[in-house]
Amino acid sequence: MEEIAARRHISKRTLYRLFPNKAEVFGAIVDDHRQSMLALPGDYDDLSLEEAIGRIFLVDIDEETHRKRIEVLRLVIVEGRQFPELTALLHEHGGDKSLTMLTQWLEAQARRGRIDIEDAATAAKMLMDVMFGAIAMQGVEGLQWPGGEELRMHLRRSIRIFVNGVRRR
Repeated sequence: MEEIAARRHISKRTLYRLFPNKAEVFGAIVDDHRQSMLALPGDYDDLSLEEAIGRIFLVDIDEETHRKRIEVLRLVIVEGRQFPELTALLHEHGGDKSLTMLTQWLEAQARRGRIDIEDAATAAKMLMDVMFGAIAMQGVEGLQWPGGEELRMHLRRSIRIFVNGVRRR
């Protein structure tokens, strides 16, 4: 809390008035950065499915924004492991909220006749695992994972496979 107050140039007293404890700060950080991970809600109706999903997952963000996104993702993972009581907040403010929004978007696409999907919630979870797994693994020590344009190409290929499926045509 002391470090947060110092970085924001406020007193710890002011910080504690705004956020009574670390869990509240953690929830606010996750809420604040959720849209840096998944751009929903949004209007993507005039885009192809591949382009819409690419925009929803912010595939084409600049390197600095991407670096910050990875930092937040790792912070959330590390803090969640160190402080299990924060896991519920992580799910509530981040993962569950994002999963619900993506599920609703996929269901809307099915209603519009753009996709044929058996279980939108499972599809949303799978898509988030694929996309965020690739983002989170980039730069992890000991792993060879693409970065920069190579990562964007990997994410676009993953989206294409998701949209087109793997069934023989």
